[in-house]
Amino acid sequence: MATPASTLPPGTTGVLVLADGTVLAGLGCGAVGSRVGEVCFNTAMTGYQEILTDPSYMAQIVAFTFPHIGNVGTNSLDLEQISGTSDTAARGAIFRDVPTPAANYRSETDFDVWLQRRGVVGLHGVDTRALTLAIREGGMPHAVIAHSPDGVFDLEALKAEAREWSGIVGLDLAKDASCLQPFEWTEGLWSWGDDYAPLKDPKFEVVVVDYGVKRNILRGLSSIGARVTVVPASTSAEAILARKPDGVLLSNGPGDPAATGEYAVPEIKKLVDSGTPVFGICLGHQMLALAMGARTVKMEQGHHGANHPVKDLTTGKVEIVSMNHGFTVDRDSLPTPVTETHVSLFDGTNAGLALKDRPVFSVQHHPEASPGPTDSLYVFERFADLMRKA
Repeated sequence: MATPASTLPPGTTGVLVLADGTVLAGLGCGAVGSRVGEVCFNTAMTGYQEILTDPSYMAQIVAFTFPHIGNVGTNSLDLEQISGTSDTAARGAIFRDVPTPAANYRSETDFDVWLQRRGVVGLHGVDTRALTLAIREGGMPHAVIAHSPDGVFDLEALKAEAREWSGIVGLDLAKDASCLQPFEWTEGLWSWGDDYAPLKDPKFEVVVVDYGVKRNILRGLSSIGARVTVVPASTSAEAILARKPDGVLLSNGPGDPAATGEYAVPEIKKLVDSGTPVFGICLGHQMLALAMGARTVKMEQGHHGANHPVKDLTTGKVEIVSMNHGFTVDRDSLPTPVTETHVSLFDGTNAGLALKDRPVFSVQHHPEASPGPTDSLYVFERFADLMRKA
């Protein structure tokens, strides 16, 4: 039976209903309706449009710890998905304050209108500090986020939907986030006045295996002189190597790496054995670890933000990076041929690896810095160095 607004705080038009029965009431925004997913918090202070269009957030609801969202509006250039809507990115978004009006020369569309068009259900006016603390202490809950302008919600049905949702463990989401056919990419990193300049004078041919790749990763490759061909997640190693690439990148993406690894890991092993330089990012990093014999495990709260300290063990330097992952490589399971290259200074989890006898390495964090600091852009140059030597 639908629950009238009178049983909720006056004026309620949006709710977040957790699997344990907890109901957070506020004001709805964005798309009308309801979406089920895993709730995580993101600590970035900028880049909300990039965050909400990152395919790695597929099947998740993002709670922003930074209170001021909407101030730079939205535009057609700062999308991270190659294509698609909230079906292959964040399903919902939670804010402390009312999203503010746009005040930026690059803005093309009001944030709330943009959320509606994408199908993202929004909720504001809730205590995001309390929600963040609950996630830190109890892990990322299953929940339903709902927006109803008339304030009527079937809370019991929403609780049941949240409780019965299977969650992300065991789900191969990369197949849905991936492209359907190969395509080329030649757009470079953003620069003031030029936006995203096209690639000139390519030096390398790189194949990107698309598990849910972000545009700025492709731009990062272009910045080192790589002409990029993006191929679907299910592409065989033989088909990739037939393109005679100078290097292969295993992209970021959503879901359980062990589930995607059912079909991806055997192909990754072949790529590594070929001697071709291989570079993995996020999900690609995790599946490379699986291919080498390591294990991955689900994290309680994950790493989601643009202010995470990571130490590069090969140089001793500490960098501030962007992260977005709910699974991690079990560092104790890394086999002998693998060297740990990076470690998170937040919790000591693995953040990078390299093979001792092959031109292969990967990082857990997002070196493309979208959003986030550019401390880690150097890893693209490391990839270029491997391709030059090969």
